[in-house]
Amino acid sequence: MAALTPPASNLALPLATPKFTRTPLWSFPKCHVTKREIINSLWGLGSGPSRMVFNGINYDSYFSYYVEQCNLALHDGERHISSKSHQDIIDIAAQIRSQVKYEDIKAWLSSNLPSPRLENEEEQINGSIALAARLLCMISLGELQNGFSGQERLIWSENSLERWIKDYFNAPRILDNECVKLEKIFNARNLGRIAGIEIQFTDNLADHLRLRSEDDKKVAIFHHASFLTSQRQSSLFPDGFIDETIRTLALLFPQSDPKTRKWFRRLSKRSNLDCQAVKCDRLRAIDRRIDNFAFWRDRLVVLKQVFDEAEPSTLSQWWCDRRNEVQWYTFWVAILVLILTLVFGLVQCIEGALQIYTASHP
Repeated sequence: MAALTPPASNLALPLATPKFTRTPLWSFPKCHVTKREIINSLWGLGSGPSRMVFNGINYDSYFSYYVEQCNLALHDGERHISSKSHQDIIDIAAQIRSQVKYEDIKAWLSSNLPSPRLENEEEQINGSIALAARLLCMISLGELQNGFSGQERLIWSENSLERWIKDYFNAPRILDNECVKLEKIFNARNLGRIAGIEIQFTDNLADHLRLRSEDDKKVAIFHHASFLTSQRQSSLFPDGFIDETIRTLALLFPQSDPKTRKWFRRLSKRSNLDCQAVKCDRLRAIDRRIDNFAFWRDRLVVLKQVFDEAEPSTLSQWWCDRRNEVQWYTFWVAILVLILTLVFGLVQCIEGALQIYTASHP
């Protein structure tokens, strides 16, 4: 894509950014300073007091996502995207943050494409906008040209992205939550240990807390707490949405539970998860009330219902499931009685065999 000229009066001016952002899109950032500047430019943090300085926050998991999304967009010889540099993506992100409508961004990009025009010009422009939107808000918008993602198909094609995001997450809540209690035992580690629910960590914010399989045995969890922390002042998301999402992570990965922290660190080494997910603020008893969740309430209600209704199916789950202590003690007492019966029966058989052997061989 040719160097972008100053946009029309109804579009936002791109931020002044360092020269490295004009490197090709396939040249991925490696050094700490480069990553910091890309984040500050992409999210419009500039050089003011809100500028992100990486204080105690590691963005490695976000940049793994950044590289993955760029690779997906650049496949097939870059035929499906018009943007050619990191700066091109940053400029598009500036328009998105300024609440410019989708069609206006398309027209602006089209006016800056070099001649001769390609047959798939519209596809390339849509691909560039989709990539910028994905990197900006970590929502899987648009379609992948080289594979099936298995995720809900989300299309933004009109109005501003801010309007689309707020309409999506402000959908009315429909489930009754009067009997739902979010006890301390309800956390991510116990979803698998007790209920047999497999956790699939996701980079798609729209998939957070969504049950993925027909038998309700898989749940997606968005783990990018560092990204969420950096978006607290963003106008793209509804008021209170980011803080509530962070609270869901604090609920599922309680900072006060050393076993959960150890379990998550072990997983993060294999899957490059965001370690900030287990460092969210601790929840008080009042913070755990389901009424305090508006955006994620329905998904929490469904997940908690699946958790409560799950019956142990393995000895490991029977051992871990102590939600009903009477049932737990009854089960293991029965197991103990069965084991003792088998042991004593085996001893009696051996004793009887020895007696017969002794009698036949005096």
